[in-house]
Amino acid sequence: MARVFGAVLAGLGLFAAFPPLDWWWAAPLGIALLCAVVDGRRCRAAFGWGVLAALAYEFPLLHWTGTYVGAVWLGALAVVVLATAIPVALFPLVRRIPGTPLWVACLWVAGEALIERLPWGGFPWAKLAFGQAGGAFAKLAALGGAPLVSFGVVLSGAGLWWLTTLRRPPRRRALVAVGALVAVLAGPVVGLATPAHAAAEPGDRTVTVAAVQGNVPRAGLDFASQRRAVLDNHVRETRLLAAQVAAGQRPRPDLVIWPENSSDIDPFANADARTEIQAVTDQIGVPVVVGAVLRGATNADGTAYVEGPRNAAVVWTPHVGPTDQYVKRHLLPFGEYIPLRGLASLFSSDVARVTDFQPGTGTPMIHAGPARLGVATCYEVVFDDDVRDAVTAGADLLTVPTNNATFGDTNMTYQQQGMSRLRAIEHDRAVVIAATSGQSAVIAPDGAVLDRTGALYTPGVLVDRVPLRTTTTPATRLGPAPEWVLTALGVAAAATGVGLAVRRRRSTGTPGDAA
Repeated sequence: MARVFGAVLAGLGLFAAFPPLDWWWAAPLGIALLCAVVDGRRCRAAFGWGVLAALAYEFPLLHWTGTYVGAVWLGALAVVVLATAIPVALFPLVRRIPGTPLWVACLWVAGEALIERLPWGGFPWAKLAFGQAGGAFAKLAALGGAPLVSFGVVLSGAGLWWLTTLRRPPRRRALVAVGALVAVLAGPVVGLATPAHAAAEPGDRTVTVAAVQGNVPRAGLDFASQRRAVLDNHVRETRLLAAQVAAGQRPRPDLVIWPENSSDIDPFANADARTEIQAVTDQIGVPVVVGAVLRGATNADGTAYVEGPRNAAVVWTPHVGPTDQYVKRHLLPFGEYIPLRGLASLFSSDVARVTDFQPGTGTPMIHAGPARLGVATCYEVVFDDDVRDAVTAGADLLTVPTNNATFGDTNMTYQQQGMSRLRAIEHDRAVVIAATSGQSAVIAPDGAVLDRTGALYTPGVLVDRVPLRTTTTPATRLGPAPEWVLTALGVAAAATGVGLAVRRRRSTGTPGDAA
């Protein structure tokens, strides 16, 4: 019973690190407790305890995915639980290898690397790094991206556990204790010592950006049935901003960003929508980035594209019209398309209400007035490569346009904000979150939240001055290399553990203790 309680508490500790609780310190404590639960167990037993801990961690973290599509989300939950439980099952294999906390952390990163890519293009929402944006480990992101943050958290937790298991001869005990202390402190010490850029520095170009949150008629999938109301809401809030600027009540923005699905009516196919957007863009007098669902048969320039709806961010320029666009490349499984639709429909009738979108193929950087704007549309912010692609393409400002209304009054929007904060630190870029129903936010390159809207499902407009950065962090330059190195070390350690277990079995004639 003690192990059951310990596994559940460990999982809840990992969950508590994420927004809105933001108890970042709970994650290494959860890892330490999880290591204690599986200590002395064989791989099969460790897998079972890993499943229990992962359920306590990921069920409350991800339950929002099933808000409007029912039980079909349990398939996604099963996959992410396995991605956590399998590395935990391998912990006993590295128990007898010197430097155990290091190998435990590498195995964890290997599990996160897998779920980053498989299945259905990956579902890495539960990366430990995303619960660390406000903590001591956060600035590790600038050195090695989200994988290094997760590595630091697990290394610290595993080191803490290792300190409690010092049952060695006195001469070795001190050496092991020093190693365990290094494991505990390395992540937070390096993280705190890593310099972070403030909101603006001498020599930075700056831009005043507005994020418009127009709100929706109602939450859930049905928000799309009132498409014109959603568009009108964003037009209304932008007109109000223009009036406030004209009256000297608010600073004039250089760029306005609307959220994902702010025009669920295709403005290329619908003359009324196009006229409304052009009129309000002319009134505000600066480019407006419109989140639009494109359903027509041609692009604005007349070229054909693949049939089917596409999720786009379109730059609308005063007195000109659309000048640039990006189509979302990484679509949300069970949200923007349904994998295994026939099977999924057996679990929920709501599956029929989800239309499969078509992914884009372009670079996630668009020219929007004075900014080279990197776009990570909603779900794309969870993927390391998607955000990095925008920065390496020349983006000096990042935006996360999102439609969180689809998932109701859940923690999803706050979790996404935590991810956006970590991406700001990782790439030294300001990030603007524009959400249909909240919570919109403006984030400085050091991850600090400069401004945010209030309660969900209320309209609002943020206007803030942010830097346009062209610097590149080590994480931007290294890309996935740290993740691959740590993953390879984890796999090699597990293989070494298997070899040691086989050798021990042969020498003693008894089953290996890690089998």
